[in-house]
Amino acid sequence: MTPDELKAGQARLEAFAAEVFAPLGRADQRRWGERYVRGLLGAGCRKSMEPMAARLGVDRQGLQQFLADSPWSHQMVLAELAWRMEPVIRPAAWVVDDVSFPKDGHASPGVAAQYCGALGKTANCQVAPSVHLVTDAASCPVDWRLFLPSEWDRAAAPAEEADRVDRRRRRARIPDAVGYVPKWQLALDMVDELRCWGLDPPLVVADEGYGQDGAFREGLTERGIAYVVGVRSDTAVLPEQAVRTAPAWSGTGRKPVPRYRQAPTAVRELVLGAGRGALRTVTWRRGSKGPLRSRFAALRVRPAGMRIRRAHPGEDLPVCWLLAEWPAKEPEPTKYWLSTLPAHVPLRRLVRLAKIRWRVEHDYRELKTALGLGDFEGRTWNGFHRHLTLASVAQAFCTLERLCPPATVAA
Repeated sequence: MTPDELKAGQARLEAFAAEVFAPLGRADQRRWGERYVRGLLGAGCRKSMEPMAARLGVDRQGLQQFLADSPWSHQMVLAELAWRMEPVIRPAAWVVDDVSFPKDGHASPGVAAQYCGALGKTANCQVAPSVHLVTDAASCPVDWRLFLPSEWDRAAAPAEEADRVDRRRRRARIPDAVGYVPKWQLALDMVDELRCWGLDPPLVVADEGYGQDGAFREGLTERGIAYVVGVRSDTAVLPEQAVRTAPAWSGTGRKPVPRYRQAPTAVRELVLGAGRGALRTVTWRRGSKGPLRSRFAALRVRPAGMRIRRAHPGEDLPVCWLLAEWPAKEPEPTKYWLSTLPAHVPLRRLVRLAKIRWRVEHDYRELKTALGLGDFEGRTWNGFHRHLTLASVAQAFCTLERLCPPATVAA
């Protein structure tokens, strides 16, 4: 925000901060929270501790102490933020995604050589999964987790590395109970946490980094949550018409068990087999350069990966949607999704929800370029999560300013 915009919205920011920081037990903590968010919203290219304190005209040590050492719960602030933003955004979906932070050193919690989306390659970085309340008009991250790779987990380290892992963890102040957890499980944990806060997911949307794992999809189904998730082109499925059969019993020996005799097919082969005649042109929303339009095939299938089969022994595999995008100038489909939305869902709605992840890219871009998400220079577990939380508060305030006229916000 420009200095003039921030000055004009100061009263609204103070009122908003008073709401989301209400769980903080002390008045001085609530004041530091509002100051930190004001620093993230203000001018300046770098939103790290020292330059922010200088621009705010406050004591750097006080700001640092609030972020790293003061006893307050970032989860309680996120819960308050989620309660405040849910009725404003009225989400069409909860989107699961993650953001990466390239790092030069090795002391920051969770830093390791892993895929870095910011650089598009494997690099030394931190990765933080997040959950966002999303519509095509607005979005807001309301929960975060720092992914802790296995080399930060004493239980997963070789015996000769255990002491070194312990020293790294102590320096980063990582709680003893925190260890390596797959990103898909962190995503389910955040969904569970949001539900514990009283929020109800309309459905969950995720890219193939999460959707490819059958355990993630099965976890959502077990929770009764519909999903639209990206998958790879080699994901194994059976057509909806596939049935379990058993050969005739001879009357002796073990009675044959019904099973699928047909071999699973990769989704790519299934869509190519259906051909271009199965495609329909869909316009799902208006972009900055006009309507967004492409060609899609939607087929009813039974996911048939090993994990899904093990989850349904002796049962019919569940049926869901396979959605594939096949642009006119491409020789084959370019993207695939699986979805448990009802069989009668209109194709345009299915496509719109599959594509709604674009809002999260907007969130990350705004958080990184304008609100200092990637500027945190601390090296503690608590400090990292608190910085992400406060950046989310700043982004939520920007969202409110865009959605609501000042008079409405003030009211």
